Amino acid sequence: MVSFEVNDTKKIGIGLTGFGVFFSFLGIIFFFDKGLLAMGNILFLAGLMLTIGLKSTMQFFVKPKNYKGTASFGSGLFLILVGWPFFGMILEAYGFIVLFRGFWPTAAVFLQRLPIVGWIFKQSVVTSYLN
Repeated sequence: MVSFEVNDTKKIGIGLTGFGVFFSFLGIIFFFDKGLLAMGNILFLAGLMLTIGLKSTMQFFVKPKNYKGTASFGSGLFLILVGWPFFGMILEAYGFIVLFRGFWPTAAVFLQRLPIVGWIFKQSVVTSYLN
């Protein structure tokens, strides 16, 4: 059963996910620093597990339609930990796009409704790309 209340565990999970994205961003900005990228990945995954739960996270990653994304994301994480951050980030980005492909239409609607920059995402060129 899915719980929609925001308890302390979910708050910590959202924070860890945010820090994971932040550290990954810093790792890219600092020319693919493998330490920051590895920390970002670990924090992102830990935050995801705390936010939606361990069982839901495992079910998400082992769905048959998500095998390709999971393998790419995991291989990218392995390459980053081994010391090849550029190729690891390419694999991880591909895996992230494949894993969260069902979320992109929701994100497009959200971006179109933003007050200041929403008009950019309502242009025909951008909407054809997002759809």
